[in-house]
Amino acid sequence: MKASKRIKKARELVIKDVQHSLDQALEIIAKYSADAKTKFDESVEVTMKLGVDPKQTDQMVRGAVAMPNGLGKSVRVAVFSKAERVKEAEKAGADVCGSEELIEEVKAGKIDFDVCIATPDMMVQLSKLGKVLGPKGLMPNPKPGTVTDDIDGAVKRAKAGQVEYKTEKAGIVQAAVGKVSFTLKDLKENIIALYNAVLAAKPSGSKGTYMKDFYLSTSMGPSIRVDLGKIVG
Repeated sequence: MKASKRIKKARELVIKDVQHSLDQALEIIAKYSADAKTKFDESVEVTMKLGVDPKQTDQMVRGAVAMPNGLGKSVRVAVFSKAERVKEAEKAGADVCGSEELIEEVKAGKIDFDVCIATPDMMVQLSKLGKVLGPKGLMPNPKPGTVTDDIDGAVKRAKAGQVEYKTEKAGIVQAAVGKVSFTLKDLKENIIALYNAVLAAKPSGSKGTYMKDFYLSTSMGPSIRVDLGKIVG
């Protein structure tokens, strides 16, 4: 596919075959975004290549981390809990709450939320939604903290801007860390928070080099390779 003039111009900002410092990469994104004048606030995305085999259960990397400066968007949160805890979920700020009736709504195709939280005692009933929520990345899981008895804390973290990360094929982790409208300082703080969380989640089964590559990009911009030695500091 032929690259557009905008993408070609953006690529000119990236020094070929050079690993940029995180500050340089952010400056390139700022320059590209100013020149591109897109009609929407693009997401800034991180891609990490890890030295793990996600097919091996002892090498799966998965978790969640709160972004210090949020994600620049409102997040709709659903909580699946027993009837006696629905008011607790509502008070915490959940947009959608319920038990069996909510399960039936979702089963019928009504999904109007971005994050799904469930109390442990709901997981047996929620298993029937695996084929609906799983492909959308919405199935609650204990590792990122979306299966929990701490409804208040889970809802507030999700609302504040929590990034879930998970290794996909070939050990790739991809996640949005903010918007191009953020200050470079705020973006850098979010990126470092995710980077440190993934480093801390290194599985015991991982041998050799764990963090292999790190790239920064926007929704519609070129990928910028970042020097792993120049991310923190």
